[in-house]
Amino acid sequence: MSGALDSAPDVEGNERLLAGAGLLALVIAPFILGPFQMGLLAEVLIFGIFATAFNLLYGYTGLLSFGHGMFFAVAGYTMAKTVQVVGPMLSFGELFGGASVLATWLFGLVLAILVTVLVAMAIGYLAVQLEEIYFAMITLSFTMAIYAIANQDIIGTLLEFLGIGNGTFTNGSDGLTFTLGEVDLFGFTFTLVDIADPFAYYFFTIAIFSVTMYLLYRIVKSPFGTVCKAIRENPERASALGIDITRHSWVTFVISGGFSGLAGGLLIPLFTNVTPRYAYWSFSAEPVLMTVIGGPYSFFGPLVGAFSYRYLRWFISRFEMLEAYWQFSFGLLLLLVVLFVANGIIGAPKQIRSWLDSRGE
Repeated sequence: MSGALDSAPDVEGNERLLAGAGLLALVIAPFILGPFQMGLLAEVLIFGIFATAFNLLYGYTGLLSFGHGMFFAVAGYTMAKTVQVVGPMLSFGELFGGASVLATWLFGLVLAILVTVLVAMAIGYLAVQLEEIYFAMITLSFTMAIYAIANQDIIGTLLEFLGIGNGTFTNGSDGLTFTLGEVDLFGFTFTLVDIADPFAYYFFTIAIFSVTMYLLYRIVKSPFGTVCKAIRENPERASALGIDITRHSWVTFVISGGFSGLAGGLLIPLFTNVTPRYAYWSFSAEPVLMTVIGGPYSFFGPLVGAFSYRYLRWFISRFEMLEAYWQFSFGLLLLLVVLFVANGIIGAPKQIRSWLDSRGE
């Protein structure tokens, strides 16, 4: 990935201004948009977290994972089980009263992150022993293994064999469906996740999105992030400087997996169900596409890619003929980006200016 630094857009001085303006626009948006568009925007923000977390591993460390969907799926099932089993088992209704739904959701998010971190630690330890295409293939293998476990409900079968449960844990290909109902907080009542009008959940999503993106930004701008970029640019030289590349890559993998789990735990309640498809290889390709389209060598590139990807997908769905061949449309877009734009959409303005300057000479 040599030369990546040269192609990165110079937006350092404007990042805070852009972030502030963007956050203000997100706060104003629900008062202008309808319920459907509000839900779509909340979905885009969560996918922005997912893509940015993935890019910590790919764009900053140079490791391409084809298995990040497994973290999304694991987090989703953890959230579903928390709502269905753990919350009632711990008597959240008695402990928190009207705020029990909110407490269950927050507890589910924490559990989703913890479980995905544990999964990332185990899988990442094995994956980072390999490099380049072999790293990509082993992550793909693990996500397909988790897909098979969820799709065939292997955990449920094992628990039934041990005399625990009724043989159902992930509910096979049908997945798990759940809803988060009303919250009564200090006399103020609202539905946490209302599919018809996700106003409340949208603002919870903005809050978590803002904190998460700030944390990821601090990580990539820290000495830790600098080491990540050193590994990406020249792993041999980084190793010669005394950097333990394997250990650092493993830690990066775990952090990326944890934030991806947060995205999964945040999105699944909005969809009210989780199925094995989130662990399938095609879903793991989505953060890859978002990152490549937006620009992997810029912090905001994956977020731009998430907006472009999801809204273009929505636009295509509005037309029956385009929807029938939507893969062709995305393939054409990706081809154009890869061939003509060095750092995705976010790098296009700088590349266009350079091209115009060269034409004017």
